[in-house]
Amino acid sequence: MSWEKVFFALLIFPGLLYAVPTAWLMLWLERKFRARMQGRIGPPFYQPFFDFVKLMAKRRVLRPSFDSIFMMGLPLVSVSAGLLALALLPISSDSRGFAGDLVLLVAFLEVPSLCSVLAGFASRSIFGQVGATREAILSITYNLPFLTAIVALAYSAQSLRLVDIAASPAGGVRALAVLTICLCLPVKLRINPFSVSNAEQEIYSGPATEFSGPQLAMWELAHGLEWVALTGLVVCLGLTFRTGTWIGDFAIYTSLSLVLVILLTILATGTARLKIQQAARFYWRWGMGLSLVALILGVFPDIERFIR
Repeated sequence: MSWEKVFFALLIFPGLLYAVPTAWLMLWLERKFRARMQGRIGPPFYQPFFDFVKLMAKRRVLRPSFDSIFMMGLPLVSVSAGLLALALLPISSDSRGFAGDLVLLVAFLEVPSLCSVLAGFASRSIFGQVGATREAILSITYNLPFLTAIVALAYSAQSLRLVDIAASPAGGVRALAVLTICLCLPVKLRINPFSVSNAEQEIYSGPATEFSGPQLAMWELAHGLEWVALTGLVVCLGLTFRTGTWIGDFAIYTSLSLVLVILLTILATGTARLKIQQAARFYWRWGMGLSLVALILGVFPDIERFIR
């Protein structure tokens, strides 16, 4: 991959200039559809952008210098990880990638969750610490099926390159692995029925309870970038949408990502929050079960051919 394509992916598409407005659009879609399902009007489409500007203009709560630097650095790391993860996605038909980019992508996707856990304890708030503890427990729970599904995809394609996985033929392994990843999206995005780490009625805003001003604005942006990166991951690895033209790939990729946001919002609005024990049981039973079946079919492809 040339340096020109690297900078284009990081700064233009699917990087900074595309990802940030799309993150605000996805956050608005989530709020708008949730409001309409609850019989409310909902915010205008530019509300997430105005919220970001308003938070950036607010004064931060004074803290010791080290705590202040640490609490500002964590959301910045999360935002950077989201942008880097997006730059690795094989969206266009001429994507090349590099050996092992799948491993790097998974690492970048896990950075926001890790930073959220650290932020909860760095805030020195009991509410933030409770949210961070829940986030850590859930992270251990859902990462096992999530990573097992990723391994199944890589083993089935016999490659750790995202381009090779996306270009591999559809089959049972791919369907089960992508279904497992979809099951992990609500908990990774902290929405119902798996929003126990940031339950507003119980612990205010979870790990970000004590954050304010620009720090909170960057956390909101990082959360929006998680929406863009995770929905993009499902679209790129789960659906064969490439048309051979850059404009066609862009339009189909963006449209499918927004449709996935709407479906996740409908799920979140129509379900109640589960307890942490129930959430862990769900992922151990269903998520791990599906991912193990996908891994077995990937390791022993003759089984899938026999079933067919």
